Amino acid sequence: MEENKGFFKRLREGLTKTRSGFVSGLNNLFKASEIDDDFYEELEEILVMGDVGVKTTETIIEGLKDDVKKNHIKEAAECRELLINRLKSVMEVPEGAYDYLDRKTVVMVIGVNGVGKTTTVGKLAGRMKESGKKVLVAAADTFRAAANDQLVKWAERAGVSIVSSVEGTDPASVVYDAVTAAKARDVDVLICDTAGRLHNKKNLMEELRKMNKIVDREFPEAHRETWVVLDATTGQNALNQAREFGLVTDLNGIVLTKMDGTAKGGIAIAITSELNIPVKYIGVGEGIDDLQRFDTDEFIDALFTN
Repeated sequence: MEENKGFFKRLREGLTKTRSGFVSGLNNLFKASEIDDDFYEELEEILVMGDVGVKTTETIIEGLKDDVKKNHIKEAAECRELLINRLKSVMEVPEGAYDYLDRKTVVMVIGVNGVGKTTTVGKLAGRMKESGKKVLVAAADTFRAAANDQLVKWAERAGVSIVSSVEGTDPASVVYDAVTAAKARDVDVLICDTAGRLHNKKNLMEELRKMNKIVDREFPEAHRETWVVLDATTGQNALNQAREFGLVTDLNGIVLTKMDGTAKGGIAIAITSELNIPVKYIGVGEGIDDLQRFDTDEFIDALFTN
């Protein structure tokens, strides 16, 4: 409980840039406006400028109009809670999203260079170990210089074992060795740091296919998760990256990093709504404790709490 309170504080502080821009605009709108066409137009502009995205914004506003009509709302100030509830509904994490923690699981983590993917793998390993899981990481991003060394350091910091090889090794062979080790050591969660070269989708697709084939063959009883790591500061580019990765592999989770560095935290809302893929973890800082399980209510409440 104390840990959750501590993270809520860090989350609230991490969302300061978004709150001072995007959310303050919403709060000013609710204080000053009547509910008319101008109100909805200004609301639309604020949401789009906050990187909520055009499609998601339209969905939210149509839903809000229905709520206003159904509840006979006359004052704009009364729309604040209605909007908060709408935002929570489009970001709702599906039931069972974290069931993998109760099963033998292999997690494939993908993402382009620079988003914090390898760092995220290390943090995830640390978080899962702290929760009592036996964790192994695989350094299968073998074509990025220093990725291996970086992950070794994070594994040491997290206190978990790692399977790695020299730069340029076939990533599938690293995954094979990691799966073999995971079974031999009765590991709960195997986290694989994999390459993310979107500029060459054919190679990426082939790599992922080979790695998935090995896991299917060698560890068929394992539950499978594939998560894409996205940098929140890149806004709509993050959404586009997730879309592109979704074309080459089946995604069932998003890890959103660097939320503390953006004034457009609405991208978290757009990604969840438009792709129908839940944000499972969120990062608001550099420390290992600054990556936590995503909680919709906590996120929206932190956005709207002064």
